[in-house]
Amino acid sequence: MIKTLLIANRGEIACRIMRTAHRLGIATVAVYSDADAHAPHVRLAGQAVRLGPAPARESYLKADLILEAARQTGADAIHPGYGFLSENADFARACQKAGIVFVGPDPDSIEAMGLKDRAKALMEKAGVPVTPGYHGADQDPEFLAREAGKIGYPVLIKAVAGGGGKGMRKVEAPGDFAEALASCQREAASSFGDDRVLIEKFIASPRHIEVQVFGDRRGRVVHFFERDCSLQRRHQKVIEEAPAPGMTPNVRAAMCSAAVRAAEAVNYVGAGTVEFIVDGSGPLREDGFYFMEMNTRLQVEHPVTEAITGYDLVELQLRVAAGGPAPEQDRIAIRGWAMEARLYAEDPASGFLPSIGRLDRLTLPGDPEGVRADSGVEEGGEVSLHYDPMIAKLITHGGTREEAIDVLVAGLDARTRVWPVRTNAGFLRRALTHPDFRAGRVDTRFIDQRLDALAPQSPPALSLIAGALALADGGPLAALARDPWDVRDGFRANGAPVIEAGLDHAGARLAVRLSYAEGRLEAAVGGETLTLDGPRFEPGLFTARLDGQPVSARFEMWPGGGALVSAQGETHLVTPYNAAAQAEGLEGGGAVLAPMPGKVLSVAVKPGDAVKKGQTLVVLEAMKMEHALAAPRDGVVEAVNAETGAQVSDGAALVVLSEAEG
Repeated sequence: MIKTLLIANRGEIACRIMRTAHRLGIATVAVYSDADAHAPHVRLAGQAVRLGPAPARESYLKADLILEAARQTGADAIHPGYGFLSENADFARACQKAGIVFVGPDPDSIEAMGLKDRAKALMEKAGVPVTPGYHGADQDPEFLAREAGKIGYPVLIKAVAGGGGKGMRKVEAPGDFAEALASCQREAASSFGDDRVLIEKFIASPRHIEVQVFGDRRGRVVHFFERDCSLQRRHQKVIEEAPAPGMTPNVRAAMCSAAVRAAEAVNYVGAGTVEFIVDGSGPLREDGFYFMEMNTRLQVEHPVTEAITGYDLVELQLRVAAGGPAPEQDRIAIRGWAMEARLYAEDPASGFLPSIGRLDRLTLPGDPEGVRADSGVEEGGEVSLHYDPMIAKLITHGGTREEAIDVLVAGLDARTRVWPVRTNAGFLRRALTHPDFRAGRVDTRFIDQRLDALAPQSPPALSLIAGALALADGGPLAALARDPWDVRDGFRANGAPVIEAGLDHAGARLAVRLSYAEGRLEAAVGGETLTLDGPRFEPGLFTARLDGQPVSARFEMWPGGGALVSAQGETHLVTPYNAAAQAEGLEGGGAVLAPMPGKVLSVAVKPGDAVKKGQTLVVLEAMKMEHALAAPRDGVVEAVNAETGAQVSDGAALVVLSEAEG
């Protein structure tokens, strides 16, 4: 067995690998950048080695530094996690040359599946169905445009060396092809150092279903059934589950056997995932799925497979890497249903822009709530602009799909609290409780088609109600139970006590009117009216029933004023209305500000140009993604303070608008 394991990664996956290694009695070594010097994965390891500055290209992507760290610490194996060097054949080869076990497939297998065009040709030869498209070497833009026309729109442009949703663009019409191709190639070159692309037919009502495979050095390849990863935004997975809704025994057998053939075609060893694009326009069919790609590593969503099969996939990786066998296929069975939601530091109300900074509050559900929370950050830590903004993965398991959903929703409600970094927790909750999702009506368009409902601009009314009560004169208990003769809010002897409050939330004024009588709280919040039955306060907790269902909000008084309220997955700071701050906040309406530090990729306007609300003015690259910054209103460009290639700081005014000329 492996004695000392170096984890060439960071964050939650490094912590997750270390927990299994420690259970098996394996010593662990962490590597870290300057940004991660005090990160949880560093403290969890037995030894830790600094790699370099914060940027990944100067630390986590430096193979020579990682190998030197292994030599210094006596590590006899390296686990790459996912991302970074996990699918780098040269790194795997360098490990072998140094006499260090690479916990992953052989370099030849990584190379065979690493380039999508070569992988598809290999799959066709192995009898695995592939999506119609062009996978050749000619990268001339005009030639690619002609091929797209032959395939028929809509088409999907995909980076040959891509993964994780990077370097991928859907094109609806010929006139959009050139711009989408240039953007895709630019992102592919930045993310993978390779701007080559392939063109595929875009499948209507597509579902993304993948199969977990495992191979050993004795020639055995097995599968651990399927996962459905159809809930995506910008091709990034958001919610994953196992098994897949609507799966039949015949389709499962066809898909899993195709995945095994794919792995056998490259003599695969270790954990891998074969991903299929599936026609979701009707019931799943044995002839309705196509090979998309193979990820030659552990996947982010592997915990749902662990939950339904009972196997620790990291343990299997370590045992197989040490020469052990994969389990026999007939020993692997499905038990119940599992869900995973990715909690990201991003703001759905602002177009899902990443949110960075210090985590003054971070609480996550855990065993008492029936949730497995895999995280690599902690309260007091920081979400860095240099890395992926995932805070945690929340995983649940139940006897049925509905039970797994309900436990995850309850975990988001009961314990999830993150501040001041914005998260997608409320967005996740709304997706999980959407009637179509609960009914299993999912495909990769699910989020885009329901975005207004899933990412509303205002906070939950429950947060504002709890905030108004928490800030009421005398405290929340007094707000509901005070002597009516002490109330100074327009109380009448024949009427219910009334609380009227003006609250500030993120610079916007919100009016709340509450009246309480006979165990019922009537609440008017903006244009919405709610009736809450049986409202109760406990220390830091407000509970009631809404439409017969229990609801709750947790709150605490926040230093500097206001109440920090968490409800329905979201955390908000509400304060008494401040007219001066509101007026100050209105002054920025004519500027397009950088939402975070980043690099300017392109500037589309110059002083004097007339622009329309929503028109893209600047494209910024930050946190490994492109962000199109749009005009907040109609106007005329007064000044441009951004140049292509320049680095800009958070909050920098990139474009200033004046009023449109009448």
